Amino acid sequence: MSVPPPTATVPAIEAENVVKTYPGGVRALDGLSFTVEPGRVFGLLGPNGAGKSTTMKILTTLTRPDSGAVRVAGHDVLRHPDRVRRAIGVVAQRSGADPMTSGRDNLTLQGRLYGLRGGPLRHRVAELLDRFGLGHAAGREVRTYSGGMRRRLDIALGLVHTPRVLFLGEPTTGLDPESRTAMWDEIQGLVADDPLTVLLTTHHLEEADRLAQRLAIVDHGRIVVTGTPEELKGGLRGDAVRIDLVTTPDHEDGRLACRMLAALPSLREVTVVGRRLNARADDGAAAVPAALTALDRAGLPVAAVTVARPSLDDVYLRHVGRGAPAPTEPSGVPA
Repeated sequence: MSVPPPTATVPAIEAENVVKTYPGGVRALDGLSFTVEPGRVFGLLGPNGAGKSTTMKILTTLTRPDSGAVRVAGHDVLRHPDRVRRAIGVVAQRSGADPMTSGRDNLTLQGRLYGLRGGPLRHRVAELLDRFGLGHAAGREVRTYSGGMRRRLDIALGLVHTPRVLFLGEPTTGLDPESRTAMWDEIQGLVADDPLTVLLTTHHLEEADRLAQRLAIVDHGRIVVTGTPEELKGGLRGDAVRIDLVTTPDHEDGRLACRMLAALPSLREVTVVGRRLNARADDGAAAVPAALTALDRAGLPVAAVTVARPSLDDVYLRHVGRGAPAPTEPSGVPA
């Protein structure tokens, strides 16, 4: 059974005042609301524990919200979960492919689970193998694939039944730079070539900046900011000043460094993440000498200084107050 695509006027994803509390009173989502228009890549960012995993579980019908309204591909996740499941594809962080089976057989089995048979199934499998450059390895066991090949197969598995919305979790974790760039091109091509909406979760802020046409940052179970990457970066006035210390300061030294820089009239929004000090300045180059002098007086030697225009990292720091966590090994559910 196929699911009719939503009309252009119906959002691909709608979440309105969603609340989810786990046993023990842990409130994972606290009135979360956002909308994703069809045919876009939408990035969902946030620190570990912010509520991203719970959001993804609710959107993919793996758990139920306590309250609020959620619709995916025009279908209510509580009233019509089967329709939602037919309309979505899910590519989690951990590969869902059987490593002891060939790429072609993995795709064939996935298609059969969605009711595809005969010629249409063979055509769809061949189409995906060709699209993702896996035709030459279609008969090989997946355990022999490279990391990039496995990730391309994962995405192909999520697309077998031609979903309207694809949930894509940490698509390039563990890939080398060349494979990561190739994967970015593949993802951009999905939206350009097909009437598909992609909800992307990633800890690579460069990835979100490159792929997402709109994004939202979630923290403490709520959306704290949403917009296009350019809109969000444009909302930050002045330059980003990043100062790397020679060693990671302890708690007291970190507080001292923040106090020293915050006392300078040329700097604002001073934070420390590891051994990096982040600040903003109307004129970054002019602010650097005073900052270096202050740190030298505090006995905190500097290894490097960078002055740059605002990046998505700066947006993240502004709204979350800490840097994006480093990507971790796959763990099954988009984080």
